Amino acid sequence: MTQSTVEPSTSPEDAGTGSRPSAGRSWLDRYFHITDRGSTVAQEVRGGITTFMAMCYILLLNPVILGTVDDVDGTVLAHAPLVTATAFAAALSTLLMGFIGKVPLALAAGLNVSAALVSQVIPNMTWPQAMGMCVIYGVVIMLLVVTGLREMIMNAIPLPLKHAITMGIGMFVALLGLVKAGFVGVGEGGPVQLGTGAGGQLVGWPVFFFAVTLLLIFMLQARKVPGAILLGIVVGTVLSIVVTKIGGLTDKDWGGTTPELHGSAVSSPDFSLFGDVEFGGWDQIGAISVTMIVFTLVLAGFFDAMATIIGVGTEAKLADDKGRMPGLSRALFVDGAGGAIGGVSGASGQTVFIESASGAGEGARTGLSSVVTGLFFAACLFFTPLTQLVPKQVAAAALVVIGSMMMSAAAHIDWSDKAVSIPVFLTVTLMPFTYNITAGVGAGVISYTAIKAAQGKFREPGAFMWVLTGVFIVYFGLNPIEHWLGAK
Repeated sequence: MTQSTVEPSTSPEDAGTGSRPSAGRSWLDRYFHITDRGSTVAQEVRGGITTFMAMCYILLLNPVILGTVDDVDGTVLAHAPLVTATAFAAALSTLLMGFIGKVPLALAAGLNVSAALVSQVIPNMTWPQAMGMCVIYGVVIMLLVVTGLREMIMNAIPLPLKHAITMGIGMFVALLGLVKAGFVGVGEGGPVQLGTGAGGQLVGWPVFFFAVTLLLIFMLQARKVPGAILLGIVVGTVLSIVVTKIGGLTDKDWGGTTPELHGSAVSSPDFSLFGDVEFGGWDQIGAISVTMIVFTLVLAGFFDAMATIIGVGTEAKLADDKGRMPGLSRALFVDGAGGAIGGVSGASGQTVFIESASGAGEGARTGLSSVVTGLFFAACLFFTPLTQLVPKQVAAAALVVIGSMMMSAAAHIDWSDKAVSIPVFLTVTLMPFTYNITAGVGAGVISYTAIKAAQGKFREPGAFMWVLTGVFIVYFGLNPIEHWLGAK
């Protein structure tokens, strides 16, 4: 997702274009303000379909991220219920955005949130407890919006660090894709190596399909082809199926399941993950660790939302020169509710997708387009078997692509300013190198305040940043502190 230097106000709700509805218009037109915003039903439908096509890859990627990791009890989530949970949560969150926010924004499982879950939450908790953390972070975000603390927090964290968090998560997501594809493995003479073969070699057909899909998506993006990620995944999947049939590849060759359809393409949704949420087990990892997990999920699911919403609103010509747009507070509230919806559904937190801009580019101006997108996600509940055709190595290519897109925030960094470049560097590198998103954020915050203090600019970071610095110092020193206090 992108970042913006605009820090808009959440009021007034009715900012932007609009006029009193004229008589004789349909309920649909009046409710969504279609004519008022210079749109038509046809434009909204077209925009909603375009947005769905641009982001439906999440139905493939989210199960790849969440479905290959053991929780603290050794439990692995099954593919079919993960697809159902991902489709259901995206459908419900996006429909709510359409009917309540009334803006052309679609939501789905945030890859940054899912990445935070598998890297920091799951090693210490069960899956139900992890989904409980998603519910908590969603409630926290809603409270921040309602109380107005959102603006205080957004304004307190320096913009370069916001960009750094986006880039760091992008690097982390790219690393996930490379590892899941088998392009990067555990090293023999070092921490990591090329491939999983002896001596650092790429092994097997799946890695080949990953590389082909990755290059194809990059080529399509360079040609500015709409839906490049989805098209790349489709082509990579078809190629995988054809080569598997002709070459007689087996499950052993694929390191799991061969890409082929077993039975019908249509099936009933598997809601076995729905409501499997627990709030507990925190005593095993400590209150400070729980606090940092919630803070990390809030970071992953909230700080990009404002810029993304305003970015799409600008594309849809809804935001004014001060960043105000109709339904902004409601949109932010629904975005926060998406965290709780994703947790209850078993899909991880939902967040606004920047791919919504593709629908806005096709003329979407109202929440009707979001309703269309949500209905398409709902329809996907009945086509889970089709997602099993896509090899995880092919889907993993999209993770690397998305990581590269998130790195575009580097253009906004003043690399000549050490007070900025050093914290950004530490944030971006430590996230993938430590496999820990919180560690990257913490290093960035501490180094930022330390350098400002060294420059004699103690007041510039602000009180909130200094509080965060203290919290992260405790976080990094948690082990020796616990030993000192006799807790271990």
